[in-house]
Amino acid sequence: MSIGVERIPPGIGVPAAVPRMARVHQRFPRPRVEDVPAAVRAELRRINLGARIRPGSRIAVTAGSRGIRDIVPILRTVVEEVRAARGDPLVVAAMGSHGGGTDEGQRRLLQHLGITPESMRAPVATSMETVQLGRTPGGFTAYCDRNAAACDTILAVNRIKPHTGFSHPFGSGVMKMLGVGLGKAPGATQIHQQGPAHMAGAIREIAECVIGTGRVLAGVAIIENAYDETARVVGIPPEQIPDAEVGLFPEARAMMPRLPVDRMDVLIVDEVGKDYSGTGMDVNVIGRWRIAGLAEPDVPHAERIIALRLSDASEGNAQGIGLADFTTRALVDRIDFAATYLNCIVSTYVQRAMLPITLATERDALFAALGSLGLGAPLGARIVRVPNTLHLEEVWVSEPLVGELQGRSHIAAVGPPEALRFDDRGRLC
Repeated sequence: MSIGVERIPPGIGVPAAVPRMARVHQRFPRPRVEDVPAAVRAELRRINLGARIRPGSRIAVTAGSRGIRDIVPILRTVVEEVRAARGDPLVVAAMGSHGGGTDEGQRRLLQHLGITPESMRAPVATSMETVQLGRTPGGFTAYCDRNAAACDTILAVNRIKPHTGFSHPFGSGVMKMLGVGLGKAPGATQIHQQGPAHMAGAIREIAECVIGTGRVLAGVAIIENAYDETARVVGIPPEQIPDAEVGLFPEARAMMPRLPVDRMDVLIVDEVGKDYSGTGMDVNVIGRWRIAGLAEPDVPHAERIIALRLSDASEGNAQGIGLADFTTRALVDRIDFAATYLNCIVSTYVQRAMLPITLATERDALFAALGSLGLGAPLGARIVRVPNTLHLEEVWVSEPLVGELQGRSHIAAVGPPEALRFDDRGRLC
């Protein structure tokens, strides 16, 4: 099936000269944990984990789908501490409908993240089957992964970060792991059906229901800095998880990386994918939500967004591709539509899976995006290019933005502008 057009559409001219871009180094606050395993051990001992574990009891340790930098040493240390307390650890996939909504798909996703029986030194279980742990006062069902439910208790591990479907009073974290990740497809569907205005309340209610069963041993919250490094690890007793997470959220939000300018004509994202954000591109970074009935933020704002490539770790899941205006045939050809559509339908945000204008090459996509703006002088366009929406310490800006960034406190250095280069296949170099 042919999708998009083969070349730049008729009437869209090629600029006489390509835009000139300068490399920019951004500087963000950088608190970080130097010895991550030691920090995890200290936190688990601070909350007296050993005294909470009954010898011989089976403990489910949650593993999600996000690309968390230190997730392997963190989970492995949790496993070691459980075993040191004479518990029997089992690493359990807790990622809603991700991985195509199949046992094998979730196993492969964990493998991409480095989470295997060998790296964990413990068995790893994946299942899409759930059991019901109870009902909340608001009428929600507390679903739980079958493997986790068969264990004596659950130790929930997750990064706290602003969510891509609601904005307050907490984001993606330990509560979401309990209410959505462990809930698999039925749990994720139930939450997303509430809409952005009510998702947070539903997640908290379900998480509190799961905690109320006495099955939650503890939580481990991870906060990363803007460089994708572990800034802090926090052990949380089960009864304190909801309030503790709300308290940690402002710190996590303040750590988020950001674009160098608030307004641009074109934002080029070299690579999108689930390892960078649940929506492929973090909506909090690009300033575009595309949720029916939800107003878009005023800043940041890009008139056109171009998505060039899909990461290997996404395994074809291009959820969030609809956030872009232009893309390439190479990206579209890599899409696993079944996995993408399942993720999108469960989330209810169908606009995020709609295909952008698809061009044959990256060069064509850029020139088409510039042509669509109707600029009198395309070479004067405000363009920002980023490798992805997770790693923004080194980005590129077009020549008109160079002077604007001089003297800004978060800009460490600006290189000399150079013309954009393409290889013989039209890929940006």
